[in-house]
Amino acid sequence: MDVLTTADEAASRTGPYRPEPLVPDPRSARFRAAAWVGAFLAPAVALVLLLLVVPFLITAWRSLFDDNGITARFVGLSNYTALFTDPDFGRSLLNTVLWVVGTLVLPVLLGLLLAVLTHSMRWGAVARTAVVIPYALSGSATALLWTYLLRSDGAVNQTLGAVGLGGWQQEWLLHWPLNTLVMIVATTWQATGASLILFLIGLQTIPTDTIEAARIDGAQGLQLFLRVIVPQLRPMTVVVVGMSIVNSLKTFDIVWLLTQGGPGTASETLALTMYRQTFTLNRYGYGAAVSVVLTVVVIAASWLYLRQQVRQRSGDAV
Repeated sequence: MDVLTTADEAASRTGPYRPEPLVPDPRSARFRAAAWVGAFLAPAVALVLLLLVVPFLITAWRSLFDDNGITARFVGLSNYTALFTDPDFGRSLLNTVLWVVGTLVLPVLLGLLLAVLTHSMRWGAVARTAVVIPYALSGSATALLWTYLLRSDGAVNQTLGAVGLGGWQQEWLLHWPLNTLVMIVATTWQATGASLILFLIGLQTIPTDTIEAARIDGAQGLQLFLRVIVPQLRPMTVVVVGMSIVNSLKTFDIVWLLTQGGPGTASETLALTMYRQTFTLNRYGYGAAVSVVLTVVVIAASWLYLRQQVRQRSGDAV
C-alpha cells in the first residue's frame, strides 16, 4: 500500500508521461522539397530537351557531312571552313548586324517615345491604336503592302514624281544597302506597336507618387523622362530589347517576300542563307552549319545581354 501511494505521489509531482516529440530530419525535408521541385520542372525540361536540344544536336551532327539529300559523306569541319571563307556569308552576317542595330534603334526607341507621349494625352488611345494596328498584320500582308509602295512604279516613286521630286526616285528594292534599310523601315512600321504596348504596360506600373515627387523637386520634360521614367522602365526595357535582338537575328519572312535576298544574295540574312543553302541548293550539310552558327549567335547575344543586365541590377542593389 505504501509503495502504491509513493508511486501515485511521484506521478502527481512529475505529471503524466508524454513521449518525446519527433524532430524531422533537415536532410529529409530538403530532399522532399527538391523532389517536388523536380517533379514540377521535369515536364518543362523534357520538352526543352525534346524540342530544342535534341534537334540542335542532330543539326550539329549533320553539319559535319557533305549531304545533298541522296548521299552523305563525312567531311568534319569542312562546311564551317567553307562557310567562314565565303564572301556571301560575310555579307549575310553584315546584313544581320544591320537588322539588329536597326530594330534596336527604331522600333524600340519609337515605341518608348510614343508610349510616353500618348500615355496621358486626351486622344492618346486613338494615336496608340493607329500605331498598334500594323502589328496585327501578318508578315506576308506587310510585305505585300510595302512591295506596292517600293517597287519601281510603286506609290513612293509616283508620289515623288507628282510633287516634283523625281530626282529622288529610286529602285528601292534593287540596290544594297538601300534595300536592307527600307526593309528595316518596313519592319519598324509593323513592330513599333508591340514595343508601344509593352512600354505602356511598364508606364502603368510606375507609382504616381514617384512622378509627383519628381515634379515637386523640379523635374520636368526631358529631365523627368531621362532620370525618373526611363530608370523605372528598366525591367520592361530588358524584355523589349531582348525580344528585339532575338527577332532581328531570325529575320526571314519580310526579306524573302520583298527581295528573296537579292539582288543575287546581297540582302540575305543568316536565316535566309540557311534556307537557300538547304532547300534551294540542297546543300543540307552546309545549311546545317549555317543553322548552328545562327543558333550560337542568338544564344550568345541573349546571354551577353541578360548577363549585362543582371550585373547592372546587382550594382544598383549594392
